Amino acid sequence: MVSPDQVSVGVLVTAVPRDAIDDAVAACGVGARRAGGKLPPHVTAYLTLGMWLFPDDDYAEVAAKVTGSLDRFGCWDAAWSPPSASGITQARKRLGRAVMAEVFERVAGQVATMSTRGAWLRGRLLLAVDGFDVNVPDTEENAAAFGYAGSGEKRSAFPKIRVVALAECGTHAFRAAEVGGYATGEKTLARGLLMRLRRDEVLTADRGFYSFDNWTLAAGTGADLIWRAPTGLNLPVIKVLADGTFITVLINPEITGSRRRAALLDAAKAGAELDPDEAHLVRVVEYDIPDRAGDGTGELVVLLTTILDPAQARADEVAAGYHERWEEETANDQLKTHLRGPGKVLRSRLPDLAVQEIWSWLIVQYALTALIAHAAEAADVDPDRVGFVRTLRLVRRSATGTADIPP
Repeated sequence: MVSPDQVSVGVLVTAVPRDAIDDAVAACGVGARRAGGKLPPHVTAYLTLGMWLFPDDDYAEVAAKVTGSLDRFGCWDAAWSPPSASGITQARKRLGRAVMAEVFERVAGQVATMSTRGAWLRGRLLLAVDGFDVNVPDTEENAAAFGYAGSGEKRSAFPKIRVVALAECGTHAFRAAEVGGYATGEKTLARGLLMRLRRDEVLTADRGFYSFDNWTLAAGTGADLIWRAPTGLNLPVIKVLADGTFITVLINPEITGSRRRAALLDAAKAGAELDPDEAHLVRVVEYDIPDRAGDGTGELVVLLTTILDPAQARADEVAAGYHERWEEETANDQLKTHLRGPGKVLRSRLPDLAVQEIWSWLIVQYALTALIAHAAEAADVDPDRVGFVRTLRLVRRSATGTADIPP
């Protein structure tokens, strides 16, 4: 059973406790500059989060809605009055870009439990990596910091921030993210996430994330991988397995000498140990989707996995695990369509505030998906059956209902 406190702005205080914000503020060295100020860093942080619950409202209106709930949770001094829009802007500048990233790092832990449906592959947590871009206001500062898509007459109307995130497939909760300018590719940003994988996890990824270096980095963590192979990747057959899948070897493309490549292929066939900087044994699972509509009809899907033994995951389990990757598309949709609104531009006209806004966005999505996952577990249903939009509306209504309490 979910209590009213959990579905008010309290969902933010519950998922993002005051201690986590205070510790992040201390770590970033941006403590309050004067005692008794009505916008100390922790209040500014909660207001920044609250802006994502009410993206259509101006600063002052968000403050009026949020401060009543903050009072109930001991995060607001009853002697303060709601801040003005200019006061919030100045407070956000003082908070800077690093604090909310640090808060996310401290609160975004594993949401799925062993009883969460759709979250696991043979006892290993299913994760997905994916990216998206976000429009920010067209200011000189944002343009210089982030850049545009395209150039000349085909240049995008707004500067864009690129985000690559790691999400739990079962709960849609974002667990880690990298934020950069548009010129920084998804494959490059992903490297900061791959090194964070754990042995009890399985990472799914589309073919756009594959490179030999990225595979080496991710596999080196001990996590299992299920990635779609890019078109044209050479996959020589080392051994055909009983289930119709086969073992191949991925060879570092920097090794161009035919003799050395032939020697690595022979070593793989002989079962010799391979230097991971030079080559990797992987299992290949191939299939098509005969009833698939659109351009993908009849397309052969080629998956690469570190799970070499079919006894550890059958071919159909590997394929099903890969298709759970699309759950991150749902997470992205929660951000871009429901929290922000389709086609909308972020508020922040300065780069530091735009990055701060991105991290706040990710934190709010995490808080809501964690609430949904806990409610789904209590009801013994798949989190997919608990509507994100309905939960968001309930949170907004509850927050608005507490706004009449004088701060």
